Amino acid sequence: MNDTGTYLYAVTRGAGRNRAEGLAGVGGTPVRAITHAGLVAYVSTVPLDQFGSQPLQRSMEDLDWLGDTARAHHAVVEAVAEGSPTAPVRLVTVYTDDDQVRNLLSRRRDDFVEVLSRITDRQEWGVKVYMDLAGAPPVEERAEGGGPGAAYLKRRQASLRGREEAWRQAASRAEQIHDVLSSFATASHRHRAQDPELSGRKELMILNGAYLVDLSRAEEFARLAEDLRGEGVDIELTGPWAPYSFAELAEPDEPGVADDD
Repeated sequence: MNDTGTYLYAVTRGAGRNRAEGLAGVGGTPVRAITHAGLVAYVSTVPLDQFGSQPLQRSMEDLDWLGDTARAHHAVVEAVAEGSPTAPVRLVTVYTDDDQVRNLLSRRRDDFVEVLSRITDRQEWGVKVYMDLAGAPPVEERAEGGGPGAAYLKRRQASLRGREEAWRQAASRAEQIHDVLSSFATASHRHRAQDPELSGRKELMILNGAYLVDLSRAEEFARLAEDLRGEGVDIELTGPWAPYSFAELAEPDEPGVADDD
């Protein structure tokens, strides 16, 4: 049985310059191109003692390994995307061999063409919106009789109502900002908001959005995002990126992840 598998990074159209030359992929493996059915798949050969189904289960729990692999994967995708519309493939997609990748290109050719048409001359921008709810004022409520215990309960209830109102306002503001940005973009997607441990910020992330924007309108989009700051809201704009959020096939293909046994 083979002791290697084929790691897939991204797919592009067949026309255009081959950008695999000189690229290093995961684990330092050289990237190469498989041309088939009018498409190009960018791949590298990887050892199954790391990328077989069983080792992968262990490796995905190693945050250092996962971080290194993700950086290498994204670097390949970004390099390829500089030259042509590129459909990135999800992290750690491994096929048994090159023939299985060719089979994928044949079976899903129309789907890839549709995705590549959708993202041509467009880029993905990320927008993260933060709002500080810690200082939200409580709803003032007067305590009428009942002694210190009743007064405390009244203050506690007022504080909770104030926090609930702040959450409602934050959700409403996030929806408003997303609607404005979505109306400008050709497509949009809301990712799950990150908690402070991941975002590295003390404020609450109320929106984590991705927006597919025409290349010719990138500066306008950046100005629009900037103009939405204020009133207790901070906006972090990232990108442009390869369009990961908009390149998934309608029905994801399940790779034949090679086994190391």
